[in-house]
Amino acid sequence: MSALRSCSSFFAVVASLLLVSPASAIVGGGAPSADGVGRSVVTIVGSRGNFCSGTMIAPAIVLTAAHCVQSGATYKIVEYDAQRTPQLRDVAQVATHPQFNLQTMLAHRATADVALLRLANPVAAGRQPAQLGTPRIPIAVGGRFTVAGIGVTVRGDGKSGGIVRAASLVTTGQPGTLQIRLVDPLTGGKRDGLGACTGDSGGPVFEDQQGRSVLIGVVSWSTGPNGTAGCGGMTGVTPFSLYRDWIVQTARGWGGRL
Repeated sequence: MSALRSCSSFFAVVASLLLVSPASAIVGGGAPSADGVGRSVVTIVGSRGNFCSGTMIAPAIVLTAAHCVQSGATYKIVEYDAQRTPQLRDVAQVATHPQFNLQTMLAHRATADVALLRLANPVAAGRQPAQLGTPRIPIAVGGRFTVAGIGVTVRGDGKSGGIVRAASLVTTGQPGTLQIRLVDPLTGGKRDGLGACTGDSGGPVFEDQQGRSVLIGVVSWSTGPNGTAGCGGMTGVTPFSLYRDWIVQTARGWGGRL
């Protein structure tokens, strides 16, 4: 792809994100999060037209899901000024965890779905890097976590995305150090409710630890109610229990101070 076509593709994605009607959910009715945890969330766009969420963990380092930044494409970070005008920031380097397997992730099974992006220049002042951690062990059924992202609020409607939103979800199934499955506490994943959707992949998952929101994982996948295709049922999370050391070592190798 030529540089001109690549740039046009980036701006096409950004333009679609700007045509946003005010909404109030990741999907299903959650509250917007422009402040707090939302201050660390960024938009990642690719030259193939995909978009994902990411989290600043240092002024020039963004953490996301490995499946969001596959080889063969170019990626940029989108920032918005007070007038919602997009500013594209170049990504200088991408690192995906060496144990990540795309087919395993697509089957909703546990894999090292984590990646880091090093920006050519730090993000704008006023952004707040998230505190990197791991979930408290053992992870109990019913434990509460907050997910955030810039994904769509209506599946299939790209214009409903582009604004940072957050939702409080609870664990279900058999949560562990390899994968956590979250559902809306009011629906249990049995009918339409809160959950991650298209564009929320790579977004942060926070746990309250001693009064602080700690980044403990990333969004990897979602389903509709009762495991159907779509959103608003279950949100699959890759926790950092086994991957935090890789994240820290890679970031520090790039000069990041966590």
